[in-house]
Amino acid sequence: MAETAAPPRRKRLRRQPMTRVDTAWLRMERPTNPMMITAVLVFTERMSVEALRALVDTRFLAYARFRQKAVDATTGATWIEDGHFDLDWHVRRAALPGRATVSSAAEEKRALEAFTGELASTPLDPGKPRWQFHLVEDYAGGSALVARIHHCYADGIALVQVLLSLTDTERHPRPAETLPQAWLKADGAGVERRVNAVARYKKLGGQVLDRGMAMYRDPTLANMLAREGGEIARELLYALSLSDDPPSLLRGELGVSKRVAWAEPLCLDEVKAVGRAFDCTVNDVLMAAAAGALRGYMRERGTDPDGMTLRATVPVNLRPLEHAKKLGNHFGLVFLDLPVGEANPARRLERVAACMRELKGSRQAIVAFGLLAALGMAPQSAQGIALDLFSRKASAVATNVPGPQQPLYLAGCALREMMFWVPQTGSIGIGLSILSYDNRVHFGLVADARLVPDPDAAIAHFRREFDALLYLAMMGDWSQALDAEAAEAMLD
Repeated sequence: MAETAAPPRRKRLRRQPMTRVDTAWLRMERPTNPMMITAVLVFTERMSVEALRALVDTRFLAYARFRQKAVDATTGATWIEDGHFDLDWHVRRAALPGRATVSSAAEEKRALEAFTGELASTPLDPGKPRWQFHLVEDYAGGSALVARIHHCYADGIALVQVLLSLTDTERHPRPAETLPQAWLKADGAGVERRVNAVARYKKLGGQVLDRGMAMYRDPTLANMLAREGGEIARELLYALSLSDDPPSLLRGELGVSKRVAWAEPLCLDEVKAVGRAFDCTVNDVLMAAAAGALRGYMRERGTDPDGMTLRATVPVNLRPLEHAKKLGNHFGLVFLDLPVGEANPARRLERVAACMRELKGSRQAIVAFGLLAALGMAPQSAQGIALDLFSRKASAVATNVPGPQQPLYLAGCALREMMFWVPQTGSIGIGLSILSYDNRVHFGLVADARLVPDPDAAIAHFRREFDALLYLAMMGDWSQALDAEAAEAMLD
């Protein structure tokens, strides 16, 4: 009797444990805040979905992580290879809703913004690797790409570098050519100090979290922590002692729909000129303009913001950018004051710059990284308490990522614009995004539709606020740095 052939052995799928910080971001997923980084890339030429799939197959999937799905369990989260991976599901052809009635470039832009908002509101399928590319093959004479990638894969800074790795510096590059790393900002010793400190503070994460939760339940323990001293204790005490952000139309109960809008790009040289005139950084100028835009929007909605200061949580990179493509989450968070109650644009800029200088010398970002590491393995109840605690202290998340200052091409198509948004956490419903590319600065906003149903109205104030700073810079005395008093005299 012939022997029965043994059934083929089932291929064992590779598993890898997820880091604690990445696990924390996986578990932050909420119906009101899908934990996705959403990006929009606009091209001057039409791109086919076939060309995009071929590029994604060779370059994006060179990162093995993007063939893996995230699986959470009581014992911890794990990366597992998707045995039924389907590239066609992840790279999809899309059409803008209402395209037949679009009659102008402005309406077409609003249609893309609405489409992006719908995608930003829709969670990724947890049964598959959590990323998707949606290509609008015909947009504004060219094409537009909306990319969604879950935060558990990497932070926004790393994922922007991953997306840029799909591009070339020539329309038809030579096969052996690699994209120069010229845009990667040399962070120098400052980042190295942060990177070297991460391991030490990460080990203290669990202890810090335990004390932080105890302080949350019994504020009198803050005195004990203060007596113990130490830099990490002082930074934790400062973060926990911050007052809640004041009530405003930018805060409240969140819904499940997002709205997205972006401004026409600014000239980076003009932003630098304003920074030189006021003796501050490009980032200071842009965040001051963003604060002014929120002020203008609040006044337009019938709210008097005078005297009000809101906060934004700002991600801080904890590794050199050239290491960002290793994926994972390697950033901390700091609280930045947004003086929306200040009417004088120059004084608003001075206050933002002063807060930025103070934050650069603090350890807030390291403390936050340690807390995130601890949260990744903490009970669900502790995670909820910590997220609620920190989200009540800010009204927005603000990101600023330096991009390449040279033209780029993707699948042979020239990249014209690039925007991205990181998810918000807890009850935070506003996200501000700044990205510089090819000597232009792109500013965008994602908002909870219940709080800010018309983000395009808020975005419209951004250009006006920057133009006010540019006017003051051009009219001022270039022999010395402008100050708020001189600017106020010019405005009178």
